[in-house]
Amino acid sequence: MSILPELEVLEQDAHSIRYLEHGWPHQLCRWHSHKECEIHLIVATKGKTYIGDYIGDFRPGDLFLTGPHLPHNWITDEVYNEEVDLRDMVIQFDQNRIEELMGTFPEFNDIRETLKLAASGIFFDGFDLNIARPYFETVRDTRGPMRILAFLELISKVHEHKNKRSLSVLNLYHENRSAKQERIINVVDHVVHHFSEDFSVDSAATMAGMSAASFSRNFQRVTGKRFVEFVNRVRIGQACGLLYASDEQITSICFQVGFQNLANFNRHFLKMKGMTPSEYRDTARRELMRPSESAE
Repeated sequence: MSILPELEVLEQDAHSIRYLEHGWPHQLCRWHSHKECEIHLIVATKGKTYIGDYIGDFRPGDLFLTGPHLPHNWITDEVYNEEVDLRDMVIQFDQNRIEELMGTFPEFNDIRETLKLAASGIFFDGFDLNIARPYFETVRDTRGPMRILAFLELISKVHEHKNKRSLSVLNLYHENRSAKQERIINVVDHVVHHFSEDFSVDSAATMAGMSAASFSRNFQRVTGKRFVEFVNRVRIGQACGLLYASDEQITSICFQVGFQNLANFNRHFLKMKGMTPSEYRDTARRELMRPSESAE
């Protein structure tokens, strides 16, 4: 069994950004990906968010940013059995065009960090719906320079928002700003690509050319997580992909991603995902495989 996101190819036209809105249920509501970045505002209903390997809750006012080719989906809870006229307001844009803008106007360079973090999906915790919605409405209702200005101001606002939460480990990215951070990034890359291997803090510190204490301190400063916590998060993220995209036994997946025993795997999975591996598999498959007329 394989559950792959539907690839959405957007029409190419002379416009730099694309605005969409829809209610619930709607044919756009499906597990999908596309090469464009997407700013997604929830206006109504509550339900489940699926971004990469991440599963979480959403409610009115929640704001998300997803990067290119990152699968995503928002599914309204079944208690909402009446149609909703407006549930989502969406702005899609080509990241390359923003990069070109940065090349012309260096004042936008700071936004690059947020766009790179979007490769993992970002939730802007506590972003005010009353601030966000007027920008979406202006993009919807205007054309020409006023539309672009509203979009750029929205991008600036979300970049400045303090409470950004990275969601998925499938496309993890970390900003590279110094030689010391570059060594940490090399360790991150090693973990992401060799997550099933036994890799201790001492081995990671040796790779980074630091003492264990210095490495641990710098690793947490760069990634926001302790080394062992980060390794387990990557492994659990990989397990999530295997759980909903294959029929392999949970025990087999546990060892494939680098855990040495099932009890430890189950404990970390429950802590990070709020459900057991079998519950995650059942939930993901049930929700992601719904017919398009009743799911996203």
